[in-house]
Amino acid sequence: MKKSIIVAGLAGLMALSMAGCGGGTSDGTTTAGSGSTGGSTSGYNLVPKDTNGDGVITIGFAQVGAESGWRTANTQSYKDYFVAANGFKLVFADANQDADKQKQDVRDLIAQGVEVIDLAPVTDSGWEPVLQEAKDAGIPLIISDRQLSVSDDLYLTYFGGNMEQEGKTAVQWLQDYIAANKITDPINIVHLQGTIGSTAQKGRTQALADAAPGLGWNIVFEQTGEFTQAKGQEVMESFLQQGKDFNVIYSENDDMTYGAIDALKAAGKDVESIIIISFDGNKSAVQMVIDGLIDVIAECDPLLGPQVGDLIKKAEAGQTIAKVTYSVEGFIDSTNATEKIKTAFGS
Repeated sequence: MKKSIIVAGLAGLMALSMAGCGGGTSDGTTTAGSGSTGGSTSGYNLVPKDTNGDGVITIGFAQVGAESGWRTANTQSYKDYFVAANGFKLVFADANQDADKQKQDVRDLIAQGVEVIDLAPVTDSGWEPVLQEAKDAGIPLIISDRQLSVSDDLYLTYFGGNMEQEGKTAVQWLQDYIAANKITDPINIVHLQGTIGSTAQKGRTQALADAAPGLGWNIVFEQTGEFTQAKGQEVMESFLQQGKDFNVIYSENDDMTYGAIDALKAAGKDVESIIIISFDGNKSAVQMVIDGLIDVIAECDPLLGPQVGDLIKKAEAGQTIAKVTYSVEGFIDSTNATEKIKTAFGS
């Protein structure tokens, strides 16, 4: 099955993807740049402020790690924005993808007396005691990038991507692509999952799991590549040794996609004959779309620092902040990659 540049329903798909991340919902969710701050009924009343009078707000950022180009760009956006010139001081903690270490990182930030905590969680469970400690200490907490399965009275707001919607965008793109190119071959999908238990993995996996049976798609292999290039390559090599037929790769981030492509090339496979779906939108991955190696990328914006900073300033000024705010994201394919690469993150 050879690829074609035909993509059907582009306008409709773009509307779908933007609708998933854009506009308000009945639960008070808004999107970045919508002009609405929404409302929260959780009763959470902690507000970021300069409690020690030093003229800046000290933000403790508990980061996942540095597992990918997306994460590197995400960290840099915080380091670039949260500086004295913008009214902030940054205390940075790197969990190295260790959920237990990250919980201790947050406790250390509480002990240091930071004035607001931004948590990008490794996984979404087991956080209630730590968040309660932050609340008891009077330190407002923001969740970014990945959501948590906790009561909404334990944090001020969540800001980041709608991970399940990103998956739905990718699934819809594939569905439209198959229809436009009149593909009748069985759809056999290799699924490279991200870090198990992260909301990025859960949302993107759920979208595919929900859609595949009803569409007659077969998931012939599914394993975590832990969001890293090396593990993505290792997992893909392991699958290729099984000799199974496949024609689609659904890879839950760009770094794993790079590893999968390296494995395909090493095995002598025709990369361009395989439909490759990726997530994030690193500049190198967008170039691969232009070069015909990757077919589509569901976007996930890493440059959250300034947007989180804006939410903090609004909360400090007394504005009501929505409990959930999704960044606006779409997709990148052959129809828009040459334009998207101009503003893509990374290298």
